[in-house]
Amino acid sequence: MSKKKEGPSIIRLAHGAGGVLQEELIKFITQNIYFKNVNNGIGVEELDDGATIPLKDYEKEIVITADGHTVFPLFFPGGDLGSLSVCGTVNDLIMMGAEPLALTSMIIIEEGFEFTKLGEIVNSLNKKAKEANIAIIAGDTKIMPRGTLNEIIIATTGIGIKDKKIRILDSLLKPGDKIIVTGSIGDHGTALMASREGLNISTDLKSDISLLLEIYNAIKFEITNNYIHAMKDPTRGGLAAALNDWAAKSNVSILIDEEAVPIKKQVIAICNMLGLDPYNIACEGRALLAVDPLYSIDVIDKLKSTKIGKGAKIIGEVKADNPKRVFLKTIVGGTRFVDMPLGEPIPRIC
Repeated sequence: MSKKKEGPSIIRLAHGAGGVLQEELIKFITQNIYFKNVNNGIGVEELDDGATIPLKDYEKEIVITADGHTVFPLFFPGGDLGSLSVCGTVNDLIMMGAEPLALTSMIIIEEGFEFTKLGEIVNSLNKKAKEANIAIIAGDTKIMPRGTLNEIIIATTGIGIKDKKIRILDSLLKPGDKIIVTGSIGDHGTALMASREGLNISTDLKSDISLLLEIYNAIKFEITNNYIHAMKDPTRGGLAAALNDWAAKSNVSILIDEEAVPIKKQVIAICNMLGLDPYNIACEGRALLAVDPLYSIDVIDKLKSTKIGKGAKIIGEVKADNPKRVFLKTIVGGTRFVDMPLGEPIPRIC
């Protein structure tokens, strides 16, 4: 008699890292939720960057996203926990095609944390929210006993709005779509890893952390007319996780050209030193787009006209054959699989 296969008995750090294990954890948590959407909008089942609440008798729908931020160290080259909390949340709303409106913020602090550090983080959060032109309308603050939490974490909810006719989802890729990335990949996770104690890595690399509002405004025409079928910010699990997510949900394959993928020399050097794959490393200021091929050049031109999208490139194409797989055409001429990572190789990067 065959022995029944049992699942994991404990939660591992990798379960929160944007790969296969996180998918298992999310399924475990959400499988028994009874109501998973409102008014037949996007909800838990879709596992997209956010959810929607279509408003009855109106041509608009509310877009909501929730995010927890546990980054370590709290201050890193190019950003900190406060700016990360706003950028990560606002960018998720934008990836749903929504105009960001407001945030809620829950701050959980370990006893003994310094007011000076808290002030820097809160000021950074407020400054970034002002830059995004969004309100912080509600929140909560809790203190945990010393030793039960590592310094501080911030949990946010983002609220936006969009027209019902805008359809940008992970499941809407079509064969022939061009895959565009708005800049170099892996900057955030690599810069953060290099700044951690004990590694002694000297580099001028900074996180790519930024708001994607400039990009959203530049391509609003294509978003409104559904020429862009999907958008995603490749955070946990990096480019590899985002592309595999798209391929699986849309039942297509994606072919990426290695020579076209922008990766900084510092990222390649540090990843080689640490045995990491740049395709699995998180970004915090980049967008992936799946674009109707007839409009891909227009989108590229508009992206390149922005400060944060000037490094945008077409890196691949959506295919119909071999669905649910991602392939990389290598520089030497071969082709290899790009698999969904087991988990983010760098813990606490967002």
